[in-house]
Amino acid sequence: NNFSFEEFLLCSTLKIIMTLREKIETNYKSSLKSKNKMETSTYRLILSSIKDLDILNRSGVEKKETDDEDIKRLLKKMIKQRVESIEIYKKNDRGDLLEVEQSEFDLLSSFLPQQLNDEETKKICIDTISKLGAVSIKDMGKVMGELKKLYPDNLDFTKAGPLLKELLNK
Repeated sequence: NNFSFEEFLLCSTLKIIMTLREKIETNYKSSLKSKNKMETSTYRLILSSIKDLDILNRSGVEKKETDDEDIKRLLKKMIKQRVESIEIYKKNDRGDLLEVEQSEFDLLSSFLPQQLNDEETKKICIDTISKLGAVSIKDMGKVMGELKKLYPDNLDFTKAGPLLKELLNK
């Protein structure tokens, strides 16, 4: 094939602008080819959940196409479930189940932006409290709203919530 440079650039650009669904489907096909059973089963789980979301979005009051933001919310929910299971398996010394959940957690997390660590989370919370002039727990909603606006994808709000309470109760 003799592509012009413009056609080559267009094709390259289109590959970069893959939707989250397309990335998941592509990775699923790769896991099938490489016969990686753990990854394949996790991708099936994700794709099945996305199909359920498609059905919900089509039959809901506000009919809409499932977009990347919907899929990100779904992945966050699935990650939260894994985190809860991991804690339970650690407490009950179930290394076999822990390993499966941890693998699923890692795979799910790979589709979302890198989460901020505890230090970064604390710094962002302190900065936001100071920027908004928050002084008491009554301001928590205002601070949380600002954090959700500024860091919707990479701030772990299960960590930020308790940290804000602690900082605002001082």
